[in-house]
Amino acid sequence: MTKASPVSTIGERPLIARLSKIFNSTSSPEIILGAGADDCAVIDISDNYCLVVTTDMLHRTTDFPQQMTPWQIGWMSAAVNLSDVASMGARPVGFLSALGFPADTDVGFVEQIARGMADCAKACGTTVIGGDIDTHDELTITGTAIGRVKKCDLLIRSGARVGDKVCVTGYVGSAGAALRALETGAKVSDSILRALFEPMPQTDEAQGLAGLDGGAVTSMMDISDGLAMSLHDLADAGGVGFKIYENALPIMDEVRAFAENADGALELALYTGGDFGLLFTVSSDMMEAARGVCDLSVVGEVVENGKGVMVELVSGSVECVNRKGYEQLASK
Repeated sequence: MTKASPVSTIGERPLIARLSKIFNSTSSPEIILGAGADDCAVIDISDNYCLVVTTDMLHRTTDFPQQMTPWQIGWMSAAVNLSDVASMGARPVGFLSALGFPADTDVGFVEQIARGMADCAKACGTTVIGGDIDTHDELTITGTAIGRVKKCDLLIRSGARVGDKVCVTGYVGSAGAALRALETGAKVSDSILRALFEPMPQTDEAQGLAGLDGGAVTSMMDISDGLAMSLHDLADAGGVGFKIYENALPIMDEVRAFAENADGALELALYTGGDFGLLFTVSSDMMEAARGVCDLSVVGEVVENGKGVMVELVSGSVECVNRKGYEQLASK
């Protein structure tokens, strides 16, 4: 008899890898990328276009801090999925959601969740097109987002080449600082709290980068699980390594002050999730074109696979970046 193995002993990404092998045991010619390969599955729909599809599940106790309003809960539920669509360079074309909640939940509470979803979808250029409701022991929301992109513009995790520049949009560590402030009772500004409660998918920025001529952007994903974890995911997909520079990381001044010292700020920037910026690599000779379509920060460069993922500190010393960040199932 096979000994039982709790999922908590495996961890989220290894479990996804196991399940993906099961799901990919049969294939369809319309599926360009299937389960586990990227932020979204990719489906062939015409000679020139493909659909990208993703889904995510969120829970009251693990994903929505008590300080969040129902509108913000709805916004985040849509944002986590629409951010994955954006990371493929796709234009969102629809969002669906299944909501489970206790039978005594106030109707107005559920309506505000719906309004948050609708507002986030609208901000990303799409709408909520359907879903389902059911009773559940705790608030549980599953979202599914669909996007469309030209095949020639599709951006995936693999493709980075040695010498490419490593870039991010937005700031890193802001959502992590907000969560830490909530946990400790510290005071932070509303703009920091919004980074956690109302993350904005980078749909316009991603489509601009995807549309650049000459394959300027060689790989891309979002950093909702944290910069360090995302760097490792991107490195694994591309068979490369990364060297990141501490002094190039875009960290808000308030986050630096909140962290109290440089080591604390670096910890927030690398190892806390919730920021919905993009992590991508750009051919070094196409950086001017990339800067022309969105605000970005060049934070490092692609290096050989054997060098792993490392960060050069302000002091000049180099340290390994650990494979650590937000995971729903933290391995023991």
